[in-house]
Amino acid sequence: MKPKSVSILSLSCRTISVRIILTFLILFTSSVCLGEPISVAVFDGNGVGKSCANLISALNESKASDFKLSRITTADILAGKLTSVDVLIHSGGSGSKQGNDLGDKGRTKVREFVNQGGGYLGVCAGAYLATNDYTWSLHLIDAKVLDRKHWARGTGTVQLDLSPAGQSFFQAMDSTLNIYYGQGPLLVRREWDDPKIPNYESLAIYATEIAKNGAPVGIMKGTSAAVRCEFGQGRVFCFSAHPELTDGLHHLIPKAVQWLAK
Repeated sequence: MKPKSVSILSLSCRTISVRIILTFLILFTSSVCLGEPISVAVFDGNGVGKSCANLISALNESKASDFKLSRITTADILAGKLTSVDVLIHSGGSGSKQGNDLGDKGRTKVREFVNQGGGYLGVCAGAYLATNDYTWSLHLIDAKVLDRKHWARGTGTVQLDLSPAGQSFFQAMDSTLNIYYGQGPLLVRREWDDPKIPNYESLAIYATEIAKNGAPVGIMKGTSAAVRCEFGQGRVFCFSAHPELTDGLHHLIPKAVQWLAK
């Protein structure tokens, strides 16, 4: 009888162990499949334009990921509230006003946030803000803005040429797409590299142009319209044009946010 009781005890221990392992696997698999919502903070301050509402709608409409959206002000950023955020978004409007609203301390906080693993999405004005070309810039990408004098070059639909990586990233059927342009930055590489700021990868360039309000013809074509890069432990993504204002392209906003959140 003694050997039999040892056998039963051993079997019971094994059964308990198997149940514990199975429970752990179920919980682990569920957490991986369901995932935590991506915490997204949309900048709310001076210089934020009306397109910000469309950008938020694009995220709310997305079925690809679960986003936890909030607004964040400069005061919030200075108070350290970026620590609970995965991705920070600066929308269209005025890049200079948004940058000046942040001030030196706010811009430093944003750079630290990205450097430590956060994600930054800049759309139009937010893309101007990401460059290292202005006193109010965030210095997140090593890029200058071509033809700064004619930034108000007009609005309308333009065509983009996608790089192979861009076509794959955007899951586009064609190597071109039409998008709404609202006077975003014409991003180009600098004549010299800034070793402190990462070079960007261009996913799309302008194949057509808008040259109104005295803007010269032939400048816009070939400049970058969508770029991305790594910054420290974090990531940066910029749209010069407006997918959130283009029918059929709203999904590009959550696509970029997913990449930024790793």
